[in-house]
Amino acid sequence: MTDDSDHDGRVWLGTPAFPEAARSALADTRLRHNLRHATTTIRAKRLDATGEVPHWEELREAGAAIKRRTTRHLAHYLEQLEANVTAAGGTVHWATDAAEANRIVERLVRAGGGGEAERHEVVKVKSMATQEIGLNEALAAAGITAYETDLAELIVQLGQDRPSHILVPAIHRNRAEIREIFAERMGERGRAAPADLTDDPKALAEAARLHLREKFLTARVAISGANFAAADTGTIAVVESEGNGRMCLTLPETLITVMGIEKVVPSFADLELFLQLLPRSSTGERMNPYTSLWTGVTPGDGPQDFHLILLDNGRTDVLKDTVGRQALACIRCSACLNVCPVYERTGGHAYGSVYPGPIGAVLTPQLAGVRRAASLPFASTLCGACYDACPVKIDIPEILVHLRAKVVEAKRDDRALPTPEALAMKAASTVLDSPGLLGVAQRAAAAGGRLASGRGGRIRRLPGPLGGWSATRDTPPPPRESFRAWWRENREER
Repeated sequence: MTDDSDHDGRVWLGTPAFPEAARSALADTRLRHNLRHATTTIRAKRLDATGEVPHWEELREAGAAIKRRTTRHLAHYLEQLEANVTAAGGTVHWATDAAEANRIVERLVRAGGGGEAERHEVVKVKSMATQEIGLNEALAAAGITAYETDLAELIVQLGQDRPSHILVPAIHRNRAEIREIFAERMGERGRAAPADLTDDPKALAEAARLHLREKFLTARVAISGANFAAADTGTIAVVESEGNGRMCLTLPETLITVMGIEKVVPSFADLELFLQLLPRSSTGERMNPYTSLWTGVTPGDGPQDFHLILLDNGRTDVLKDTVGRQALACIRCSACLNVCPVYERTGGHAYGSVYPGPIGAVLTPQLAGVRRAASLPFASTLCGACYDACPVKIDIPEILVHLRAKVVEAKRDDRALPTPEALAMKAASTVLDSPGLLGVAQRAAAAGGRLASGRGGRIRRLPGPLGGWSATRDTPPPPRESFRAWWRENREER
């Protein structure tokens, strides 16, 4: 099955579907090396950072409890957030879907852009929500250029690429590739890279800093996402590692924040907990290098025109599912990606979604619909490593199994005739319900297994449609004697 590649106003989905895309990714040895090196490094740092906290499991449980309470009373907390942001001098907008959010942003950019030459450029803080709604593309279509200021997002943007990781969007690139991208593309969007640029990390970071400096100083409008929003104070929180985000959040005159409605937390005091969970789970640090908090507008300090866009984009539909709604607790730390054996070998592009890895496998099908992302719930071994790593204890394996059932139901509903698999299961049910038929089937399987077994007593290739099972694994032959037959014989001997 191939996932639809059209953007439906929620999340983009690539084509082909995950199995085929993963097969191509597995053949890319450089990609696998880059991913293995990066995820192994991040995993080790996270384990060190979480291991030094004696009450880490209690922190996880507390975070999960806050998220559960927020989900149950989401409407209340959103209304409280709106009231407090408005009271602090900000303006709140509600966006049902991506198209509405993009229209609001475009209108605000044009209103706050100042002079004719300036109104067509904005600087951006790294944001999953704006990627989800395809904001950069929507602004470009409207004649507005958005400049990504996060280093990894800048690499992706200059390389005309797509992010492969939630926290480290350019995780699939190595230093040599980044140097080539900077050397070839920086001049097209502003200050060019130095002619003698090397792949030394310091040199690459300096080239990015010089490239972006002019944009920071001249931009009249900035766009950000939000990691958290405290309902009781109207405070918005953005955490980052580089400081570029803080320049976006403080220098321009107008700040537009696009935030998924699930990012709200009940109180400002809750940030104490999440600012312990997030950095340790994401970058393996005790705290984020830069944590920016702002409440509305402060005269003479920072942006004087603040707009908060509360984005639904399918989230209220997810809330209806008592199992699937767990995915809305995600704080975008990417810990599940870094421990996932499937992600480590395929990378994020194979998922065809803004949200890759285990969290993408459960969130994307709910936002876009299981029919459009039918392959993603199966992009997992169900090993449970993602649940063990999740700082807010999202039971991703449980949601995956739940969504797999939905995919099967959707396929069944779409078919006029039963599938071969359904017929096989029906036949198996009939056989297992009859001791006589089961005995005949066991004797037949034992005889067939002896004929199909090769050296070592293993079945290496099954016939017909069963060949798909043996294509990637050896199959043990059925036993020569069934347990029922053995029991009958031994019981008679007693």
